[in-house]
Amino acid sequence: MSATKDEIVAFMAQEFPQVGYQVEQVNEKGAILSREIGVNELRPGGTVSGPVMMSIADVAIYVAILGRIGIVPLTVTTSLSINFLRKPSSDARIIADCTLMKVGRTLIIGEVSLYSEGSDDMVAHVVGTYSVPPASVTHGLSKATT
Repeated sequence: MSATKDEIVAFMAQEFPQVGYQVEQVNEKGAILSREIGVNELRPGGTVSGPVMMSIADVAIYVAILGRIGIVPLTVTTSLSINFLRKPSSDARIIADCTLMKVGRTLIIGEVSLYSEGSDDMVAHVVGTYSVPPASVTHGLSKATT
């Protein structure tokens, strides 16, 4: 039960309209997202801020999971670890390439490589774990309401 790129893009636009990411690819193994970088995404020193990089990585894992298990809105981040490797370009899009490492019934682990567009050098490496809700919550009903 997976979701298509178009289904995910529509869901994200409805539920997370504030997120400025472009879903480039989605398949059952992962996803690729991109984000334009402008003045608002930079920190002093002219580098892309850490929260921007963490955010795109988090969203990339979420999108990859939706591509694998379908639209399960209450799937949530339980941990996110980032290693900043080098200064990203301040005038190139950030590319997030996510691979799902383990897909279990209740936990899913994804790995994200972040790049500045046009460079093969990774700027950050991220590993995140998501919790998948029980089937009763997945269908929009909690046990308290059934």
